[in-house]
Amino acid sequence: MRYEFFIARRYLFSKKSHHAINIISGISACGVAIATMALVCILSVFNGFQEFVAGLFTAFDPQLEVTVREGSAFSPTDPAIKRLYQHPSLRTITQCTEGKALVVKGNLQVVVTVRGIEENFFNEVDCGRLFFGTGELVLQDDKLQYGILGAQLATGKLALQASFDKPLTIYAPKKGERLNPQNPMASFNAKELYSPGVVFQMEQNKYDGNYILTSLKFAQDLLDRQGEITALHLYVKDGAAPDRVKAELEEMLGEKYVVKDRYEQQEDVFHIMNVEKLIAYIFLSFILLVACFNIIGSLSMLMIDKKKDVETLRNLGATNRQICNIFMFEGRMISVAGALIGIALGIALCLAQQHFGFITMGDAEGSFLRETYPVSVYFWDIILVFLTVLVVGWLAVWYPVRHLSRSLL
Repeated sequence: MRYEFFIARRYLFSKKSHHAINIISGISACGVAIATMALVCILSVFNGFQEFVAGLFTAFDPQLEVTVREGSAFSPTDPAIKRLYQHPSLRTITQCTEGKALVVKGNLQVVVTVRGIEENFFNEVDCGRLFFGTGELVLQDDKLQYGILGAQLATGKLALQASFDKPLTIYAPKKGERLNPQNPMASFNAKELYSPGVVFQMEQNKYDGNYILTSLKFAQDLLDRQGEITALHLYVKDGAAPDRVKAELEEMLGEKYVVKDRYEQQEDVFHIMNVEKLIAYIFLSFILLVACFNIIGSLSMLMIDKKKDVETLRNLGATNRQICNIFMFEGRMISVAGALIGIALGIALCLAQQHFGFITMGDAEGSFLRETYPVSVYFWDIILVFLTVLVVGWLAVWYPVRHLSRSLL
């Protein structure tokens, strides 16, 4: 053990001639601990919101999605796509054709997103939580094509119930045709959708207010994409790692196709959340830096208190650099102590919030998607916080201690 560290440790825990030095050192450690605890809690809250938002998208966004890199549609008979059906880690593969269309109901006209899917989609979602109504989950039969509307689209924008008697007329522009001013409707495909007596509700306006689920055949006919799909929705088997399967599929499909996980499918949403998390981290790091400046006050008083000890060390052969290192170690130990205490308190507070939920989103019951703040503690966030405290603490005391050691000692 370097003797500078040994002496610094003795100074940290030994009694000083002025009791105020001990109090100021304790206050400095508490300031670092509180700032560290805030860092842990805030980062964990952002993690919790990310997981919560990801859970909301789960019902509609598959674990993996395959799209074409150039263009908007591709053929499911492509040999590379056919090989996907032989992959041992995939449980379900759902073909999807999606596009914009116009719904006309009386005097109401609403632009919607029509998503045509295969019925094996219903095997991969929690139908009891997602779909509501007295009808059946059916997309087509021998004679009719059915459409499952988002709850907000049905009851809000189109003023319908979960079940409606008259069919909805859906319009979509014909592929490759220009608008005919003499007869505009001749440039559109027109199809009718009937109600299966069911609507879906995701608690997300992006879906609830804009999407219609229907059969793959209806969407292909309406959008002039016969024999084409816009995406493949993939679900991996239990026990298989989606990240590993994603890497395998990227290698199998090559550059022509893009494989996205759930976070990449909602890249804009999670990018904004990551930016917000980064900004919060930077601001709290500045607050931590201010808290570390309190250490300078306790170190300056300690230097004054230990002048006689410093003279003794010089007589024993200690250099100015070694004496400076003693007080540098003192400041770093205060930072580390505050970091460890703050991390422990932050983790304890997050675990308490997870189990008891004592911090709520608001007083109005039912106004939020969940009542309490979600938190999730990540191991690498704890490592990041600890390293941040070490770096900020070192930066906060390095120059001041060197300057004070020359002026006071």
